[in-house]
Amino acid sequence: MDKNKNYLQGIKDGIPIAMGYFAVAFTLGIAAKNMGMTIAQSGLMSFMLHASAGQFAAMTVIAEQAGYIAMIGAMFVINIRYFLMSCALSQKLNPNTPLWQRMLMSYFVTDEIFGISVSVKGELNPFYPLGAMSVGSPAWLIGTMLGAAVGNILPLSLSSAFGVALYGMFIAVVIPPSRESKTIAIVVLVSMAASALSTVLPVLNTMSSGTKIIILTLIIASAAAIIRPVQPESLLSKEACEDVRQ
Repeated sequence: MDKNKNYLQGIKDGIPIAMGYFAVAFTLGIAAKNMGMTIAQSGLMSFMLHASAGQFAAMTVIAEQAGYIAMIGAMFVINIRYFLMSCALSQKLNPNTPLWQRMLMSYFVTDEIFGISVSVKGELNPFYPLGAMSVGSPAWLIGTMLGAAVGNILPLSLSSAFGVALYGMFIAVVIPPSRESKTIAIVVLVSMAASALSTVLPVLNTMSSGTKIIILTLIIASAAAIIRPVQPESLLSKEACEDVRQ
């Protein structure tokens, strides 16, 4: 019963994400079509990657007719942040969570699914992110294939506007926990400032966006963990422990 409840809640929370995915994937499909990819190839890429930045990078490498090594290197650098997200989510799982559930979760880790999953209070039931991705993944796949099929008939201004949808979704994920915790709000503001500075600071401004995300994540997350560590449950009050479990 708990699995069903978490799965249905994941679907509910995943619907806005799916809508954003569809819009962004539609734009992705248009780009894939313009680079010479077929509808089937575009759809297969979306099903295998679930990563907008990674897929745009892959298409750029394909368009430039670069080798496999260049593509593997680009994918590794841009998508390595998902290792960090997976490590963070693994700490919220029950130690007895089956391996197949962990592996299925890891396949569907995205920025947005990570955002809503890591915001869950207490222990994370793997059926929650799986519920969210059960609507998010099809939307990503269908949006890509539809964009590749009919995207070229839309005005450029309209197709470009779809790409803005994802930013609104990020705001919806970040704002609620920031309002509840001053620490999270400060970390968010510092992250935004550091991200902006990374575009002009020497060395950092020459790195790819994926590499900068990894570096800034490690530095800011480590600093926050040292300055304001999460209090172990053993040190919490009995009432607080009950709230966390609920």
